[in-house]
Amino acid sequence: MDEELRSLTERLRSEAGASATYDRLVATEDLDELAAALTEPGQPLWARELVAFRLGVAGDRRAFEALVLLLNHREPERCVSAAYALARLGDPRTARAAAALATNEMRVAYALHPVRLLAELRAPEAAPALIATLERRLHPHDPYRRVALACVEGLGALGDIRARPVLNEALAHPALAEAAVRALARLPKA
Repeated sequence: MDEELRSLTERLRSEAGASATYDRLVATEDLDELAAALTEPGQPLWARELVAFRLGVAGDRRAFEALVLLLNHREPERCVSAAYALARLGDPRTARAAAALATNEMRVAYALHPVRLLAELRAPEAAPALIATLERRLHPHDPYRRVALACVEGLGALGDIRARPVLNEALAHPALAEAAVRALARLPKA
């Protein structure tokens, strides 16, 4: 069993309690059965997360919408599992959805995992979204330093020259300066 799936199933086992549904959803290899459980009315959140994760990792695009919702969830563990599955799903809509979540100022408290996913995907939408998100985080006393730091690190990993101005601005922020120096060093020379 994949380490991420093992971690997910252990976490969800406690949410599910002694559920026969949980055992069935963990054991089945039938993607149609999993997809049916994803849309079945009355399913608890743990079941939807488990099914969406398994479908996503299997490359089944029926999981896309559920995984995007979980990527923007208030519980970080759900975001982590959704990002992992989305990165493996191979759906061309993923980068656009992650960019929309990362740049949504109304949901910035939940932008950390969409930001990290964008850097991992290395899609055309990634650098512009990370630049825009970081620009908004460079205000004094911004409470979302982890999101800003993830943007800086992601921009360094992407190596996109368009990030140079915002990374130079990040140098003035003590919490970001060290990461900004490393990110700038990874950019191609002008």
